[in-house]
Amino acid sequence: MPTIVLAEDDPAISRAVEQSLLLEGYRVVTVGDGVETIAVVSEDAPDVLVLDLMMPGLDGLSVCRVLRAQGDRIPILVLTARSQVCDRVAGLDAGADDYLVKPFDPEELLARLRALLRRASPSGGGDGAVRELRASDVRLDPGSRRVWRGPEEIALSRTEFDLLELLMRNQGVVVERASIHERVWGYDFGAGSTNLSVFISHLRRKLARPDAPEVIRTVRGVGYTIRAS
Repeated sequence: MPTIVLAEDDPAISRAVEQSLLLEGYRVVTVGDGVETIAVVSEDAPDVLVLDLMMPGLDGLSVCRVLRAQGDRIPILVLTARSQVCDRVAGLDAGADDYLVKPFDPEELLARLRALLRRASPSGGGDGAVRELRASDVRLDPGSRRVWRGPEEIALSRTEFDLLELLMRNQGVVVERASIHERVWGYDFGAGSTNLSVFISHLRRKLARPDAPEVIRTVRGVGYTIRAS
């Protein structure tokens, strides 16, 4: 039974989300401030952290940064009332794997949690030893989940890595937005969602280098592709 830590200081939201998670069969640990969140995650080793950004004691962004600085790779789903792209990017920069803007549909929250849990579980019966992937001067090692551009290693979140790996495995092919949603998140957020665009923009910024060509190309109205090596 997966354990979810729910860090939310609003009692009404916390109760509603907790009830949804319990009905799905999850074990739920609820906390109400940032300091307690770090302590619980460090001690209990849960499977996923659902993290509100606006919390007393220590805000959600600081919680993300502390956990990542400690080397904790727990999947983090951020809940935020802020819908601006810059606010969502701040969460990704801090180490979050996904985000959900309030108010949200409980079914979407559950779908995103299922996707995070699938990606966090080792896949059985894979292709054996997976070779390093290359695109231009970008190298990706699926086994160690490490990425380099030229000689420099790039730190990516779990979602950013999965997104880049999907594109690099399909070099020269335009991967449609709906297909990316399904294969990275396990859930199609629909044509009106900006979720994928934000992650692509963030990933591009991490991969950008002076005088180096753009690696990820947008095919307007269709999806994204990576230049073939």
